[in-house]
Amino acid sequence: MKMLINVPETVVADALRGMAAAHPELAVDVENRVIVRRDAPVAGKVGLVSGGGSGHEPLHGGFVGPGMLSAACPGEVFTSPVPDQMVRAAAAVDSGAGVLFVVKNYTGDVLNFDMAAELAEDEGVQVAKVLVDDDVAVTDSLYTAGRRGTGATLFVEKIAGAAAEEGQPLERVEALARQVNENSRSFGVALTAVTTPAKGSPTFDLPAGELELGIGIHGEPGRERRPMMTSGEIAEAAVDAILEDLTPRNPVLVLVNGMGATPLLELYGFNAEVQRVLGERGVPVARILVGNYVTSLDMAGASVTLCQVDEETLRLWDAPVKTPGLRWGM
Repeated sequence: MKMLINVPETVVADALRGMAAAHPELAVDVENRVIVRRDAPVAGKVGLVSGGGSGHEPLHGGFVGPGMLSAACPGEVFTSPVPDQMVRAAAAVDSGAGVLFVVKNYTGDVLNFDMAAELAEDEGVQVAKVLVDDDVAVTDSLYTAGRRGTGATLFVEKIAGAAAEEGQPLERVEALARQVNENSRSFGVALTAVTTPAKGSPTFDLPAGELELGIGIHGEPGRERRPMMTSGEIAEAAVDAILEDLTPRNPVLVLVNGMGATPLLELYGFNAEVQRVLGERGVPVARILVGNYVTSLDMAGASVTLCQVDEETLRLWDAPVKTPGLRWGM
């Protein structure tokens, strides 16, 4: 496989050096693997910290900035960051108002963020944690006990980040993050397997004429493998799987997310089909976001995330944000 890298061993460090050069508004500590908004800590503001394995960009480092995360901790590719990174990030963004850890439900992330919370609290930082577990495809997977954390992570980080930016207290920011997660569901599909730099070849076998329904963001197996389907058929499968588990009473935010190698031409076409299905199912749509946001390196495919919103969470979604990966209103 051809990759635009030097050697697999330095791929994360090289990316962080490039990110630092491109985004001087961020303080990127390449050695300690921590990305912090340069104006942190902001007086009176709750700090938001998240992180996970690299390979899902722009999640999480690309969501650091005003209106979203205060800091992010990138691990090695598809590998959890370590507690030292998280403690360093919490200390860097804590203004005395507390810190919220946003944690995707993968076993390594959960264990390491739990340990980091204890260590940070020993150092006088008040920490709350919110677990993101929005994926409806499988109950347990290779990397989780319970549902996987996927596309809803973006909704949690954006809405909780906006509340923190307004100066809302830690208890309220945490409650909003939990509300967003509880009101969100996701479903993903892979058209090709993912290739990690260390392996240099696809991590699983997916024949050219088949797709995998219900995959995770590390290429974990899904519900089933089928012969290739049309965009409309995939949209029906994804939306119906979500609506089996979520009955929206309010309008929804829609994320049509690329897995890394799917061009926008295809994603916008897929979004048209998702909107058709939602209309046929009587689900009102408040906002739509289309693009590669929660990715899996070079995997071709897409995921759909729905989050039902009320007046406050929609207002916070619309609030200004300025990060490398998401920005509007500034």
